[in-house]
Amino acid sequence: MMNALFAGVSGLRNHQTMMDVIGNNIANVDTTAFKSSRVTFKEAFVQLLQGASRPTGNDGGINPIQIGTGMDIGSIDQQFTQGSLQTTGQPLDLAIQGDALFMLNDGQKNVYTRAGNFQLDAQGDLISPSSGFIVQGINADAQGNFSSAAAIGNIQLHLGDKSPAQATTTMSLSGNLDASAADGTQKAMSITTYDSTGTPQQVTLTFTKTGTGTWSWAPSCPTATLTPAGSGTATFNNNGSLASFTYPGAATGLTITPAAGGAAYTVAINAGTVNGIDGLASFANPSNAVIASQDGYQAGSLENISIDNKGVISGSFTNGVTRSLAQIAMAQFTNPSGLIDSGDNTYLESANSGTPVVGFAGGTIASTVTPGALEGSNVDISDQFTEMIIAQRGFQANAKVITTADQMLSDLVNLKQ
Repeated sequence: MMNALFAGVSGLRNHQTMMDVIGNNIANVDTTAFKSSRVTFKEAFVQLLQGASRPTGNDGGINPIQIGTGMDIGSIDQQFTQGSLQTTGQPLDLAIQGDALFMLNDGQKNVYTRAGNFQLDAQGDLISPSSGFIVQGINADAQGNFSSAAAIGNIQLHLGDKSPAQATTTMSLSGNLDASAADGTQKAMSITTYDSTGTPQQVTLTFTKTGTGTWSWAPSCPTATLTPAGSGTATFNNNGSLASFTYPGAATGLTITPAAGGAAYTVAINAGTVNGIDGLASFANPSNAVIASQDGYQAGSLENISIDNKGVISGSFTNGVTRSLAQIAMAQFTNPSGLIDSGDNTYLESANSGTPVVGFAGGTIASTVTPGALEGSNVDISDQFTEMIIAQRGFQANAKVITTADQMLSDLVNLKQ
């Protein structure tokens, strides 16, 4: 009789635990990247009243006689299934598609999270705002390159960062020079180039038709000296494709020396592929050739950042340059359900989670990052309400066992009366 009471008590206690887990799941239905838990039960200690016996002669064997003493919690498992993605439009909001986690550091140890609602603090550190822990990754050098030897550490983004000026080294030509134009016809084209300090120099190339399929060209700049002096030649094949392009004095580039005393810089002119029409060409159409581009620029300040699906953070500068600033590291565990929930949407490594494999999305980590979105809770409300009903009925049934056992004990005590 007492066993029934104790079994009923164990059922009440553990169904209450089940209800606690369900309540926590429902409370976190809107928590960013929350992972729901489930309770499984197991039978508690079983009392053996009589052991089993083997068959003997013409008699069959006898099964053991056992009576259970109730039930206990078998496990409380975190379910690391994917939550739905919710678009936010915030550039620092990140969602993971896959089973990896972001790495954070609290100043002493690494912790892990699926919640990617990150922000910048006053020092430019990329942090989780709920805890202040700093997001881990690698920072790029001043040219936007990542070193394979770089150690993973705090990601820092400074909106006051500068992009240094770059001197022009190449300019590219494209378009048509009219093959039907009369000799002596000119076509001028200009572009702004930059020296190593970012000082602009306006360079003009003037093309003059000198014969069938032949144009000479001469460079000029009002604020700089151009060497070598003289003119170069551009020739074209009968089909209008580029045959050759030469510099004045058979040089290999155009050297620009600023009159104000800046450092000289040499520019290579890309007129296109020989026997091709990807640059300059000469057809019987109006001339529309231009200097299409050059690779120099002035110094600029960081004005905007963006993140791609590999976790690479890129910065856009006021001079039009875009370069990589950092890349967010990620960790993957053999058994993510074995992680210890440490609050603030973070987890700690445990003895049964396995050692984290640290890498980057699109590389050693198969998961990808979705910028401008957050992962929602994976709590299924309909499932939790169903589990709530099951927990409630289980609790009621065990309460009924206790009530019935109490009535039987009362009847037993009253037998003497």
